[in-house]
Amino acid sequence: MYYEDIEYQHPDYENNVDRWEFYLRSYMGGQDYRDGSYLTSYLNEDKNAYSRRLALTPLDNHCRNVVHVYSSFLWRVPPTRNYQQMEGSADLIAFLKDANLDGQSFNSFMREAQIWSSVYGHVWLMLDKPQSTAGTRAEELAQEIRPYVTLITPENVYDWKYERMPSGRHELTYMKVRESVNRIDGTTTETYFRIWTRETIQLVRYHGDEAQVVETIDNPIGKIPAVHLPSNRSVVRGIGISDISDIAYMQQAIYQELSEIEQLIRISNHPTLVKTYDTDASAGAGAVINISDDMDGALKPYQMQPSGANLDAIRASIEDKIESINRMAHMGAVRGTEAITQSGVAMQTEFQMLNSKLSEKADILELAEEQLWQLWCTWQGHDLHEVEISYPDSFDIRDYESELNFLQKTRASGVKSVTLLREIDKQIADLVLDDQVLAQAHEEIETATTAVGDFTKETQIYKYHIDSGLVTPNEVREKIGLDEIAGGDVLVEPVQTVTDGQ
Repeated sequence: MYYEDIEYQHPDYENNVDRWEFYLRSYMGGQDYRDGSYLTSYLNEDKNAYSRRLALTPLDNHCRNVVHVYSSFLWRVPPTRNYQQMEGSADLIAFLKDANLDGQSFNSFMREAQIWSSVYGHVWLMLDKPQSTAGTRAEELAQEIRPYVTLITPENVYDWKYERMPSGRHELTYMKVRESVNRIDGTTTETYFRIWTRETIQLVRYHGDEAQVVETIDNPIGKIPAVHLPSNRSVVRGIGISDISDIAYMQQAIYQELSEIEQLIRISNHPTLVKTYDTDASAGAGAVINISDDMDGALKPYQMQPSGANLDAIRASIEDKIESINRMAHMGAVRGTEAITQSGVAMQTEFQMLNSKLSEKADILELAEEQLWQLWCTWQGHDLHEVEISYPDSFDIRDYESELNFLQKTRASGVKSVTLLREIDKQIADLVLDDQVLAQAHEEIETATTAVGDFTKETQIYKYHIDSGLVTPNEVREKIGLDEIAGGDVLVEPVQTVTDGQ
C-alpha cells in the first residue's frame, strides 16, 4: 500500500527552508556557523589557510543575546492560569510537572518554545495522547497515559493546509510531519512521516525512493492537535517572522570584519620576509641572514610589514553595526555597555517601543496556550474548555537609578504638600519593593503621612472624639500605627462652653 501524495509539500516550505537553516546557524554559532558558507575566502587562498582562518575567527553572537534578552523579560513574571473545575486533578498536576514526558515542566517548555520561535520565526506545538485500552481515567493514570506536548521545528513540517470553516474560522485540516530519519547504510536512509487529517492519522515510511503506509488509525478527536506559535505574524498562514531575520545578516557582516581584524593583527605582528631562493634566512628576533658572495648587490632581503592603521576603522565599523543591531531590536538602552548619551525622551521612546514589542509577543504566547488547553480538554473529555491564561501585559523597563535620584531631589525641594510627599514615598517603594510587601508599605505610608499632619476629615474626626472624651489618645494612636504615650489612656475632660449670663 502506497501513499500517492507523499511527494507533495507546501510551496512556502521550499522558499523558507534555507532561511530557517541560516537563522539556526546564526543563533547556535560555534562550529555550526563556521562551515565555510558565511566567510568569504581570499583570492588564491588555499583550503588549509581558509580552514585555519575559520578556526581562528571569533564569533560575537548578537543573535543569541537578543533572543535571550527578549525571553528574560517575557518570563520575568510567570503567567497565571485559572483551571477552574480541573484545579488539583491528578492528570493536570502530572502534565504541569512533566509536559513533554521528558521531565520538563509546562512553564519551562513554553519558554523553550518561545525561544525557538524567535530563532526560526515560528514553531509547531503538537499535543498528542498515546493510544490506550484503559477503560477508566484511573487506569490511564496508572499506565501514565495522558496528553503530552511536543515541540516541532519548521524544517520538519513539510506540508500543512488551513481551510475556512462555515463559521469563518480557519482550521488546520492537513499536516505532514517528519518524525525520524534512520540511516540504513552509507547510501540508504529510512524516513518516517506522520500524516494528520481530521479523519485519520497515518504513519508513512520512506525506504529509499519508495513510500509505504505502515499504519493508519482513526483520529479520535476529529481535529489536528497542533498549534502554530509564531514569533511575529506574517501574511502567510503557518509562517512566522524571526526576531533575528535582519540581525543575522548584520552579525554575518561583523563576523567577516572580525576575521579581517584577526588577519591584520597577525600579519602586522609577523612581517613577511622577502629573499632570493638561495639566501639562507628566517624571520624572527635574532635571525641571521647568510647571503652568497656572488649575489647581485641590488638583491637584498627585506621585510614587508603592513600598517595596522586600518584596525581602528574596522573596529569603528563593527561598533556601527552593533548600534544598528540594538536599534533593530529596540535594545539600545538595554544592551548598551557604555554610558548612555541619549536624552530622557529618546530613552523613554525606546523603552516604549521595546515594551510594545514584548507585549505583542506575550499576547501571541497567550493565544497559543489557550489553543493548547482547548486541545488538552478535548483529549481528556472535559466539558469545560475555558482555562484562563494571563501573561503580563506590560513590561516596565525603567532606569531605576535615574528615577530614584529624581524622586529624592523632588522630595528635598521643600514643597509644602503632604500629598506630594506621600505619593513620592509610594513611588520610591514601587522601585525597591516586591509586590508581596508593596501593599503593606503603601498602607504604612498612608498612615504615617496622616499622623504627621495631613489634616483630612479622618484626622478631624479623631480629634473631635478625643476632645469630646469619647476615646483616649492611645486608642487613636494604636489605630493609626503609633506607639502609646504615658498618660494616653485617660479620657480628656470635655471642654465646657460658657456663654454670657450663665
